[in-house]
Amino acid sequence: MKMNFNHPFHLVDYSPWPLTGAIGVLTLVTGMVKWFHNFNINLLILGYIITLMTMYQWWRDISREGTYQGKHTILVTKGLQWGMVLFIVSEIFFFISFFWAFFHSSLSPNIEIGAVWPPSNITPFNPFQIPLLNTIILLSSGVTVTWAHHALMENNHSETNNSLLTTICLGMYFTILQAYEYVEASFSIADSIYGSTFFMATGFHGLHVIIGTLFLLTCLLRHFNNHFSKNHHFGFEAAAWYWHFVDVVWLFLYISIYWWGN
Repeated sequence: MKMNFNHPFHLVDYSPWPLTGAIGVLTLVTGMVKWFHNFNINLLILGYIITLMTMYQWWRDISREGTYQGKHTILVTKGLQWGMVLFIVSEIFFFISFFWAFFHSSLSPNIEIGAVWPPSNITPFNPFQIPLLNTIILLSSGVTVTWAHHALMENNHSETNNSLLTTICLGMYFTILQAYEYVEASFSIADSIYGSTFFMATGFHGLHVIIGTLFLLTCLLRHFNNHFSKNHHFGFEAAAWYWHFVDVVWLFLYISIYWWGN
């Protein structure tokens, strides 16, 4: 009996990457625990290697499906769009938990930290120095990634390259300044609830900036290889949406933790 596969849905092929991804993340978390307790990073590095290799090969397969095999139809793309929207919503709630902890502790500081906020032994950052510069950098990167999107929709190959490269450089500059800020910090993650909420919120945001930068770098490499057209470029759209989300989260972080919390 002949089967008819003439439908717009994408039935995914068998893939080893969900399994290797799970193994990589398990190794990564186990290695992190080993690092915390035994100060040994060998397992942590192995977890990073497995996870990064899985990410690369899984991304490669999806790019091949959408670019060369024609499996990303309009209906499939719509499903991917909804998937990205729901993922960003889940990330929003992830960060809400950090803001909740911060405001719970700062609006009514308890006696253990001196009943003041910031705690009396903490010297917070000046919000008008590196944090303000980082705010300007991220807002500028939001402009350049929008410029890249419009250039792509107008089939302007060189402008898309230039604006995407600018966005990636701004993301890397932000990460370098954040690392410098951490090195110069007068307090650590172990310094009361202030240190815990500060480093958890800004640290996870910094991780999202690194992921977003890698996402945009992948889009730049794909653009060099002519994977995108003016009507078929959801891979880039997803990266742009993610980057705007990172920008908005930073604005809330800057206003609440750096400026108001100071």
